[in-house]
Amino acid sequence: MPQTAPFTAIRYNLDHVGSISNVIAPPYDVIDPQLQDQLYKQHPANVIRIILNRPEPGDTGDEKYERAAKFVQQWIEEGVLKRDEQPAYYVYHQRFDVDGQTFNRRGFMGRVRLQRFGEGNIYPHEETHPKAKVDRLKLTTATQQNNSQIFGLYPDSDNEVISLLDAATEGVTPIEATDHLGVTHILWPVTDQTVAAKVSALMEDKPMFVADGHHRYETACNYRDQLIEQNGGIADDHPANYVMTMLVGMSDPGMIVLPTHRLLRGSPKFTSDEIIAKLGDAFTCEKLSGGVDAAEQAWSKMESADEQGLIALYAVGDETWVLARAAQGASTKMKEIAAEQSDEWQALGVSLLHRLVIDNLLGCQGHPKPTYVHDVGETVQGLKGEGSQAESDSDEPYTLAALVMPATLAHIEAISLHKERMPAKSTYFYPKLLSGLTFNPLT
Repeated sequence: MPQTAPFTAIRYNLDHVGSISNVIAPPYDVIDPQLQDQLYKQHPANVIRIILNRPEPGDTGDEKYERAAKFVQQWIEEGVLKRDEQPAYYVYHQRFDVDGQTFNRRGFMGRVRLQRFGEGNIYPHEETHPKAKVDRLKLTTATQQNNSQIFGLYPDSDNEVISLLDAATEGVTPIEATDHLGVTHILWPVTDQTVAAKVSALMEDKPMFVADGHHRYETACNYRDQLIEQNGGIADDHPANYVMTMLVGMSDPGMIVLPTHRLLRGSPKFTSDEIIAKLGDAFTCEKLSGGVDAAEQAWSKMESADEQGLIALYAVGDETWVLARAAQGASTKMKEIAAEQSDEWQALGVSLLHRLVIDNLLGCQGHPKPTYVHDVGETVQGLKGEGSQAESDSDEPYTLAALVMPATLAHIEAISLHKERMPAKSTYFYPKLLSGLTFNPLT
């Protein structure tokens, strides 16, 4: 990994805002208009006004970025935001429940020296889109700070780094926040320079795999390059050479990856027999009785088997789930249609689902963007026309659904090292990191 360093964060002054829970928010890209409105009402200094300022009547262009910058300046002047006195690594724990089990994900926030993807040992695993990067660059330029952290993973089989930092939090008063999903977030600043130096040295030779925040990472690079162009260069220690990052060891017991299932429109309303016929010798298939509610049975079998090549498809034509297991024919076909990709990429469940099953065997290439859900119950609700469809832009009924296994951390590492990008929504890292715990000034 390139240089990892502590930083002097700007943070909310609890004497002004009271509970930190009042002013934090999830990342901007998971906030729908309803949650945005809720956060606006929650507190007049909620970070939503910075990370996702809403359009106002009379706006003609980039006023929302200008408003975000004015809030930053106003809150600093009023003492709502205050810069820490010393540089620190900020230890960040997240306590959460999944399937009745409690987890504690442990990491720390620091500054990571920027490298363009492909030029060093910081690796992406997802594609990025120009529109999102333009939006984030306008915000960074206006506010002149990192408003949300990147989420980076690093190998540490013995969890040596976080154990060192956790030990240094003894006697340090944390701040604690609870988000809208009930996840507890705890933050401790560690200012001990000896500990910080040891952490920086331990991180020196490690690669970093970007888990979340690909657009923000590339935006940080673009902002640095923009300053270099405007000023004819910047100092080696200029803060814009770094980006605020949450770093989590890949061996941490709280580091889990959840699935992202798909609900599609625009396909034919296949029957189960039609799906089985189209999958041919690429998959061995089993029909499940019980109609749409058999999704739970399908997912239970998939979780127990823990195989990337096991996919469940819902046939709307006769309301039947088909459990499909990739056979040798699937591997052979993937080598033909995805020859440019590595064996690891070809064997991913999401690669098999989209490149082979949906685009090729079912002939649905060019379908509208799926609705992505993370819970089997949400999949069933969507098929029944119930529940929230926050990620969907249409009220039309779904014509196909798929349950798919998530990529693992080992897949992320292997495929990233091949300098490949996974298909969209291959991973879902839960819980999301909060915005508003720390800001990293770039001036």
